[in-house]
Amino acid sequence: MTQSRRIGAIFIPDLPPEALRASVLAAEAAGVGELWLWEDCFREGAFSSAGAALAWTERLRIGIGISPMPLRNVAIAAMEIATVERMFPGRLIPGVGHGVLSWMGQVGARVASPLTLMREYVPALRGLLAGETLTTDGRYVHLDDVTLDWPPAVAPTIHAAGEGPKTLRLTGEVADGTVLTGGTSPAQVAAARELIAEGRAAAGREGRNDIVVYVAVAFGADASARAAAQLERWNLAGEPERILTGDAGRIARGVEEYYEAGADAVILQPLPDESELSGFLGGVAEVAARVV
Repeated sequence: MTQSRRIGAIFIPDLPPEALRASVLAAEAAGVGELWLWEDCFREGAFSSAGAALAWTERLRIGIGISPMPLRNVAIAAMEIATVERMFPGRLIPGVGHGVLSWMGQVGARVASPLTLMREYVPALRGLLAGETLTTDGRYVHLDDVTLDWPPAVAPTIHAAGEGPKTLRLTGEVADGTVLTGGTSPAQVAAARELIAEGRAAAGREGRNDIVVYVAVAFGADASARAAAQLERWNLAGEPERILTGDAGRIARGVEEYYEAGADAVILQPLPDESELSGFLGGVAEVAARVV
């Protein structure tokens, strides 16, 4: 897998589900290539949202970054992904991850070893989507002669979210791509790239993982003030590099640093106070025209 240069946007789940349709239509109209969804507890469901977004559009790709593994049996996750992929071939980018551990605890789904779960879950998910018949009896994943009746014609790439060194290495071992959390700096992207490559090499896998990173941005004349206020709310005052601000040209220069560090896709994240989503998505498209 060679390095790509993709730009996308995020539909943040601070917004209600009924706001999704206008956002995906605005993204497609603006020429944004990818719109990513979060399955935060206890907000929008990932696969119902993705299916609706794909049905409303013709070209837009929808990323799920991420669906928490503890919430879904791997066979159910494979069924959901296969169904959406068959209906909208090549337009879904599925991603899975540990989930926020406190949320997993709230619903009785927290596991003692998230790393073990990922090590068992992601290969099983990829195998089922490839049409394989699986029997496995791991610590968390148990399958007895399971085959999807309707596997996709082409299995989609599976991304796994990582933040700590052990998880980043593991995403290289078992996944096709890695999703890096918002607030990750270009230097941290470069360090993550090395860890992911180490994991991939240790597993004897060729090529490279697709690296997706979320980057918070604010467009417009009041961008710096809005960013400063948001950093205060995030307890990150004094770290202005956490949010890119300004016009499309300035933000494009910041995005270039992420590509140079090894990111393949930079997904621009609106601040929670963003009130002009169509304008934000237009800004994302303008950034994309400058860097892709």
